[in-house]
Amino acid sequence: MKFFRTHILVSKDSKSMFAGAETVEKLLVEEIKKQGLGEEIKVISTGSIGFEGTGVTIAVYPDGIVYSPVTVSDIPEIVSEHLLKGRVVKRIAFPIKTSKMPSGVTFPEKVIGIQKRIVLKNVGFINPENIEEYIAQDGYSALAKSLCDMKPSDVISLITASELRGRGGAGYPTGLKWAAAAEVKGDCKYIICNADEGEPGTFKDREIMEGDPHTLLEGMAIAGYAVGASVGYIYIRGEYAISINRLNKAIEDARSYGLLGKNILGSGFDFEIEIKKGAGAYVCGEESALIESIEGSRGEPRKKPPYPVVSGLWAKPTVVNNVETLANVPRILENGAEWYKSLGTEGSRGTKLFSLMGDIKWKGVIEIPFGTPLSKIVMNIAGGLKNNAKLKAVILGGVSGYLIKPEELDIPVDFNSLARIEAGPGSGSIIVLDDSRDIVDIVKNIAEFFKHESCGKCTPCRIGTDQICEIIDRFFYDEGSEDDLNKLMRLSETMFQTSFCALGQTAPNILQQSLKKFRGDWERHFFKSE
Repeated sequence: MKFFRTHILVSKDSKSMFAGAETVEKLLVEEIKKQGLGEEIKVISTGSIGFEGTGVTIAVYPDGIVYSPVTVSDIPEIVSEHLLKGRVVKRIAFPIKTSKMPSGVTFPEKVIGIQKRIVLKNVGFINPENIEEYIAQDGYSALAKSLCDMKPSDVISLITASELRGRGGAGYPTGLKWAAAAEVKGDCKYIICNADEGEPGTFKDREIMEGDPHTLLEGMAIAGYAVGASVGYIYIRGEYAISINRLNKAIEDARSYGLLGKNILGSGFDFEIEIKKGAGAYVCGEESALIESIEGSRGEPRKKPPYPVVSGLWAKPTVVNNVETLANVPRILENGAEWYKSLGTEGSRGTKLFSLMGDIKWKGVIEIPFGTPLSKIVMNIAGGLKNNAKLKAVILGGVSGYLIKPEELDIPVDFNSLARIEAGPGSGSIIVLDDSRDIVDIVKNIAEFFKHESCGKCTPCRIGTDQICEIIDRFFYDEGSEDDLNKLMRLSETMFQTSFCALGQTAPNILQQSLKKFRGDWERHFFKSE
């Protein structure tokens, strides 16, 4: 094995690729060779290093220095000054003070802060297109353990004991779902990974798929073994081109290594995974609409019961889990239920991924233990608000989630604590708004999204989303009234109580909360006669 004194990790996530990561990486390799350092320094493609929307990011190890944004013109200076002479290029370098990660990698303190990277332990550290790098980080050892040392019921018992809850929004206990599917008799069962990440401001699952695709495959295979399924589908947004390409390669490589396909590791267990691309319908994030789409029908939710674990894909028992949920499974198999339960809080075990966006200094995907106060996420990990602005609100859990006021910011982020204010982690999105934002403008944008994404199956959602947009438009042109606010509240309540699925039920969430918590913003748009 060849050893290098320095490794350069180039972040090649979606945002970095758009910013020119391919070109930067190519020129970096050329410049390193030009300076005669080709035998000493290795350049590695990886997933997101932790920055979002800042341009191309590279990390120098073992130095623990991160450069961002890196342009083509910066490369000669980085190579000649840092790599050749040992001088940090301070104008684009982040603080040298670092924090050790579970994998042994060092990251800038401001980016990591109080994070605990469990699901993301490999993201930004390994080449996601190299199965051997995943295996070197104990990859597929959890699958081997389950197939060789455990019965399917033992795996379910372990997941149940860990108290892992679904990360797609509902928070349903994963062990209970698996146990229900295992009990159903059937000649064919399915595992479906819900990777249809369509909520605005949410991109946490993309981070896993782009940076560590084998973790997802391993989690799916373990789930298949536990419930008796032999086929898995990853239902993914068609726009996630990089994720799709990396998952396809990961599937091919895992199959060539005998980790997918027939008789995996000589255990007699067969499991195949196939990717199904969605067409971008938000409603297909709902599990039964997703199943309809895979079957070739229009993506509309089904009446429940029966639930998918009894009658799902092609009327067969089907387990549908979120990307993040499945990515937790190998970690639990590796370390045990008690280890997992030591993270987080009562009723909310483990860690949670969030997509950080909005008027903050640091954006990207973070992983924090459940129970971390929202104030620490916004003011510590996110670095506070840009330009020292004042906080107006936080949208927690996506645009179908919850509107948090500044005085509520110290709330711990876990299922039980958030339930006390009728909130929850939702889709795993945190959007921070400063006091320059007009809540009416924000709500109008959200309302238009739900109007566009309504599948039209039920009248409350189909007509309600349209009526909400029509009324909000009056406020947008300063022609609203007290009567309009009352109509919006009645419409919202009707949609919540009568819509067929969660899309219609939660579409007015932010609207309702804004009417209660930021009524002054609406009243400023009342009609004023001259």
